Amino acid sequence: MSAASGTLRVPPGTGRSRQIPMGTPIRLAGRITDWNDEKGFGFVVPNGGGDRAFVHIKDFERGSRRPMTGDLISYLPARDAKGRLGVRGARHSGPGRPARAKTSRAPGGALAWIALLVVALLVVFADVPPMLAWGYAVLSVVAFLMYWADKSAAQRNARRTPENTLHLVALLGGWPGALLAQHRFRHKTVKQPFQSVFWMTVVVNVAAASWLVLSGRAAELFGA
Repeated sequence: MSAASGTLRVPPGTGRSRQIPMGTPIRLAGRITDWNDEKGFGFVVPNGGGDRAFVHIKDFERGSRRPMTGDLISYLPARDAKGRLGVRGARHSGPGRPARAKTSRAPGGALAWIALLVVALLVVFADVPPMLAWGYAVLSVVAFLMYWADKSAAQRNARRTPENTLHLVALLGGWPGALLAQHRFRHKTVKQPFQSVFWMTVVVNVAAASWLVLSGRAAELFGA
């Protein structure tokens, strides 16, 4: 090291010698732990030990895939205004640890498409008012957009959509769209209390719709 120049000379070895200015940020390598994909943040523990650092989805370089627990990354340590250890310029360094991914407890979006298809077929071949089918379609779009907004808010730590509001829209008939959004955005799929209430709204809605159609009340309410 040259004190006068303030640089660090790297031994030449098999390549050319080079000088690294003192104070140059050094990238660390570590693995992500406790990643919360719904909120878009977790922690990284440096290889070889040391203090874990907070890492947010926004700390990754543009174009990076979504991280998950066990991923090996490289990063630059940084501290926020309150002195808390965080990272910047994070990037994936390898395939990561073969960690078991959380399995979605919600069925795939295929069930939602099947439900909407069944409603459409009932309108064509059975005595089901078209307005009822349009109600399912419109409310499904509303539910899908609400889940998208809530997922985005969770990642930005912004104001969230109350779960009761999401359940209400599902109860009124928007559950196919809600199911599509859960599958598409991986949102609310592993939260068991939410899923339990959600499927209760689905059962109640299907039962109510079936009663309205079979009793003839649907034709009175929505028109034949």
